[in-house]
Amino acid sequence: MKKFLIPSVILLALGGWLFSQYWYYMPGIIIRFTNPVGEFQEVTWQQGPETVSDESQPPNILLIVVDDLGFNDITFYGGGMAGGSVPTPNIDSIAAQGIHFPNGYAGNASCAPSRAALLTGRFATRSGFEFTPANPQMAKFTNTLTATDDYNEENAANYPPVESLGLPTSELTIPEMLNAADYHSVAIGKWHLGRAEGLRPLDQGFNEFLGFLGGGAKFMEEDDPNVVNSKQDYDPIDKYLWPNLSYGVQHNNGARFKPNSHMTDYFSREAIKSIEANKNRPFFMYLAYNAPHTPLQSEKADYDALSHIEDHTERTYAGMIRGLDRGIGQVLQALEDNGIDDNTIVVFTSDNGGAHYVGLPDLNKPYRGWKMTFFEGGIHTPYFIRWTDRIPANSQYDAAVAHIDIFSTVLAAAGVEQPHDRVIDGVNLLDHALAEPPQALNRPLFWRTGGYKVVQQDHWKVQIQEQNGKTWLFNLSEDPTEQSNLAEAMPEKLAELTEILYSMDSQMVDPLWPTIIEGRVTVDHTLRSPPEGEHEIVIWAN
Repeated sequence: MKKFLIPSVILLALGGWLFSQYWYYMPGIIIRFTNPVGEFQEVTWQQGPETVSDESQPPNILLIVVDDLGFNDITFYGGGMAGGSVPTPNIDSIAAQGIHFPNGYAGNASCAPSRAALLTGRFATRSGFEFTPANPQMAKFTNTLTATDDYNEENAANYPPVESLGLPTSELTIPEMLNAADYHSVAIGKWHLGRAEGLRPLDQGFNEFLGFLGGGAKFMEEDDPNVVNSKQDYDPIDKYLWPNLSYGVQHNNGARFKPNSHMTDYFSREAIKSIEANKNRPFFMYLAYNAPHTPLQSEKADYDALSHIEDHTERTYAGMIRGLDRGIGQVLQALEDNGIDDNTIVVFTSDNGGAHYVGLPDLNKPYRGWKMTFFEGGIHTPYFIRWTDRIPANSQYDAAVAHIDIFSTVLAAAGVEQPHDRVIDGVNLLDHALAEPPQALNRPLFWRTGGYKVVQQDHWKVQIQEQNGKTWLFNLSEDPTEQSNLAEAMPEKLAELTEILYSMDSQMVDPLWPTIIEGRVTVDHTLRSPPEGEHEIVIWAN
């Protein structure tokens, strides 16, 4: 008996130890069984009419949203990866051939709420979409590696199924509104606004969808000979993503399958096919790339083309930017090849700024802060609109604009009235920017995640961290990079902005689901190079 008992105990002990070290692999293992990824499938897009039925049809709308792009990742404003040595001519061309908004702002400093604001024209907190849907296991894992974070065990234990967390169906989206003008609406890429039935793209106004429903996916198989991977061992989020994310997409509500190339190139090629299918009818395409979000995976050809970059992480990330710009250029070329370039509105932006956990210090240069902060680095994003039929090339509008304005802008261009039964926070930017002279915008912009609340108006910005009483006041006209906190020096201005902030706050609704973690995010340092001594932090609730 003993000769069986002792090995059994040893095996049990070894199994227990392995589980304690690698339990976070379990979500990925489970989903591979419950929702497997099949082999590559060809996608057939719904074909529009063979000819244009009305020469005066409203403009097509191509909304390109990239994921976690830093303000300094593109070269239009004189920056760019590796000291500007990785040009982004195709992305830059959208601004050069249209209008750019140097003070463009995201709907939020994290993925999902920002997308909710963008597609509804409303602050995400008006609908209760305050937090990015979180996996409690992931939150627990990151908490075990980041002792300064606060993990709420009670909320995690009672957390709703993550797939049920999404944009309420009572909200009206851009494609739902455009249906009134007979637009054909296509979503390609990252959704992240609900995975359960009733919350998916086809339930929220889109006619077709190709992409993934959750917050992330791998860009290629990890062992593909044509991929270069960069793993951030210092980042608990990255350690969780690699074993748990899949390399897969789905078409409409079908089963998941593998793309046949790097995800960025795949989405670009499928967008081109969809443009060709819909060239003779008005369409709205929401092209939501997941690049350059982690996990960092570059096509080997792009990585090899950047041999001058010594740092492996930076070179991999820059390769992803290179592939992203190439794909966007191919999509823009497809508009021209199909003769619809002049009558297509192209909007380009990012869901938020670059993340500190990537470990690259210049992603949001010259701005302070990161994704998961409301400092400029987290929410000040590239924001371009091109419409050659209407917008003069090289136009510029300096007022603070935001993702919420895209809703009203494209609806007006399509000749669709805004809904009258709810507050719409956005405005039609072209009415303001193209007026002679351009019209000012003096409305407040509002952001909130838990006890971290921010208002910006007339280039003044107040940030209040209720958890620790920290307050920042900045004059962005004179101090756009938020170096000088005027909270003590200008009490009257602070009181004025604080009153506006809490007036806005009172108009919002409670979060639809609870927060399970409050993370400490350093304002001026990456996770790769943690600070020594005193430093400023933001407490980011999610």
